[in-house]
Amino acid sequence: MATQPNSAFDDELVTVFDTKDEAEVMVVQGLLESQGIETLVGNPEVPQDVLPGVGAIVIRVRPDQAEAARNLIAEQRQGMASQDFNDSDFAEDQPPSADLPPRQT
Repeated sequence: MATQPNSAFDDELVTVFDTKDEAEVMVVQGLLESQGIETLVGNPEVPQDVLPGVGAIVIRVRPDQAEAARNLIAEQRQGMASQDFNDSDFAEDQPPSADLPPRQT
């Protein structure tokens, strides 16, 4: 579970991921927390309660969990990069709804 910032606790944390994409942060945070790694998400330069969405968003973890967190993120990226997607992976298996016009191919 993400914790609220605490300056003494926050100073001890290690940044393991950063992006400007809030959705990507949520996915990575979920991945880490599903493996028991506690996270703190925030923007160290810009207070998000004042300027939401400005600047990079980082995920920070305890130093003793940083290596495991980085490994999980790397494994996830490797798995996504190695997948071979093609158009048939996204084709509809069911006929289109009567409410929608036919799909143009």
